[in-house]
Amino acid sequence: MQPVYYAEHAAWLTNDEANHRIALLRLPGTKPPVDKPHTAGLHHTAFEYESFDQWLDNYARLRDQGILPAVNLHHGMTMSMYYIDPDGNGVEIQVDAWHDWAVSKEWMWASQEFSEDQVGPQFDPEQLLAARASGLDFDTIQKKAYAGEYTPADANPDVSFPDVWPARLAAQPELADGVPAGEGALPIGID
Repeated sequence: MQPVYYAEHAAWLTNDEANHRIALLRLPGTKPPVDKPHTAGLHHTAFEYESFDQWLDNYARLRDQGILPAVNLHHGMTMSMYYIDPDGNGVEIQVDAWHDWAVSKEWMWASQEFSEDQVGPQFDPEQLLAARASGLDFDTIQKKAYAGEYTPADANPDVSFPDVWPARLAAQPELADGVPAGEGALPIGID
């Protein structure tokens, strides 16, 4: 995403020719969420990579910076890695499992598998990297992942996002007072 305009408490971003696709606002008086992963509101935004290699290379790039996904799921139509941003919002990084939106949309609509399980199996991205390094192609890897062959050793049946706010409030109790108005306001947190 590229910023079109940003100010001390806001940013408008786009990933195409539109004037903006996402607006991030830190309005005065905004209070921190309570149990964010389990209450109504924004759950996650999704971004799709064009190819499996780009998607998996992005995982390795982020991993090397110490940024790891909270959960990795093969939904059948996409393979998705879910990250948590500093405010506890989910960010899904995905690749289409069928190389074609029309085919994956048809699979979603018509398959018995998706009607029975919309979440799908977890996978370990390190095992995907190893499978690719051994010479397996994306179609083979994604089929094996959907069959549960790359399940992480520490797979947790609870695939909900962790709540980052209790630790943030413990470290910065002043956040509980909400975003102050005027001078001295907290930074928006966007680079």
